[in-house]
Amino acid sequence: MFGLALRQLRTEAGLSLRALGKAAHYDYTRLSRAERGEHLVDPGVVKALDLALNSGGLLARLHSLAPPETPRNQAAGRTSRATVRSGSGDTVKLELRTADGRIVQVALTRREFSQLLATGALRAVLPAGVTDLDQADRVRRVLDSPRRLDPQVLAYFRRLLSEHYTADKMLGPRQLLGPVVAQLDVLDMLRRNVAPGAAQPVLRLLTQYAEFAGWLYQDSGDLAAAMSWSDRASQWAQAAGDDEMVAYMLVRKSNIATLDNDPTAVVALATAAQQVRGDVSPKLVALASQQEARGWAQLGEVDRFRACLDAAAGKLRDHPGEVHPDAPVYLRAYDLSTLEEQSASAYRSAGDLVTAEAILERKIGQTPGHLARDHAHLRAKLANVVAAKMDPDPERAADLGITCLEMCRQSGSARIAGELRVLDRTLARRWPALPAARALHEALAA
Repeated sequence: MFGLALRQLRTEAGLSLRALGKAAHYDYTRLSRAERGEHLVDPGVVKALDLALNSGGLLARLHSLAPPETPRNQAAGRTSRATVRSGSGDTVKLELRTADGRIVQVALTRREFSQLLATGALRAVLPAGVTDLDQADRVRRVLDSPRRLDPQVLAYFRRLLSEHYTADKMLGPRQLLGPVVAQLDVLDMLRRNVAPGAAQPVLRLLTQYAEFAGWLYQDSGDLAAAMSWSDRASQWAQAAGDDEMVAYMLVRKSNIATLDNDPTAVVALATAAQQVRGDVSPKLVALASQQEARGWAQLGEVDRFRACLDAAAGKLRDHPGEVHPDAPVYLRAYDLSTLEEQSASAYRSAGDLVTAEAILERKIGQTPGHLARDHAHLRAKLANVVAAKMDPDPERAADLGITCLEMCRQSGSARIAGELRVLDRTLARRWPALPAARALHEALAA
């Protein structure tokens, strides 16, 4: 992408490769290779190229997206979005906007465009992570005329969200936050331009995107951002008249309060979710009851904890398939097996480590191997249970922790990192001379 933009800018400026090389004090043969996509010029030369071509910093922004020298998250938000327009015959025109508002048109063949999409080269500059030319063109038309809401574009964003949910279980928040927030920006722009009476479909979709953004921020450890996005999701749900999502967002906020060590708020928010009037599915009531149980477990109210878990299980047994078709993806998959897995943390808080260990062992065995993020989180929780029970096994706990380190790093999951920090402190306090404990501590520090 850098090479294509460089060639277009040089051609517009009427400069030969030799002349541009002289102006930028750079070997013109390397510039030729850069234009063909065979070479990425040194960072120090990019500023000189931008000045020589009067490109408004466009080359610097494109260069900043190249891995691995510059982390992607540093580049996020600095690059102007690109617009895709179908040209004549086999040509695709990619419009790149410079910082000063100028438009640079890069001409590509459809084959080149498809290759760049396939390699991920356009992911950072195209709106909403489009995956083929037809989608790019359709999204472009909606952005050009936002008052005309295209149902197929909304369906496209729904498919993307479903794919994000699947990817989250494997990758975690680090890889997903950028695309999800970018897609939220596009949907919010559509909301602002659609007449109030016709805004309900986009409001419902915005609610689910904002809920997912809140989850990703929660998993990355930014609880303030998680609560902020959850608040926005709640507002959009109320504006859309979506009782299911109004109740669901109360459960989500209760879940965030669990990590914020506020069990009183956990109980209050989960109770409020169960009291929402309107069209709320029994599965959601069960999820709220399960979340209330976590709060009572944190407060040491074991009888209330068990009563809420029993109530959740009863709801799921009596209504195993009753859920709205447009309910959150998590709720659609919520069942007795999920309830059991989620209850492990509550049993741990309540002091029943034997039950917690049995649940975690069983769930690790049942979780498919490709769900790497979920596997690592379960193993990290199990490691802490193994270290804390009456007959602890510190060496196994340390070994379990070590197996989670790489996925913790790759995913950016604060839940895994938090469990590993607790484990590290426990091992250092109780078994400071254990070699496996020292290995975990050093690896975690690194």
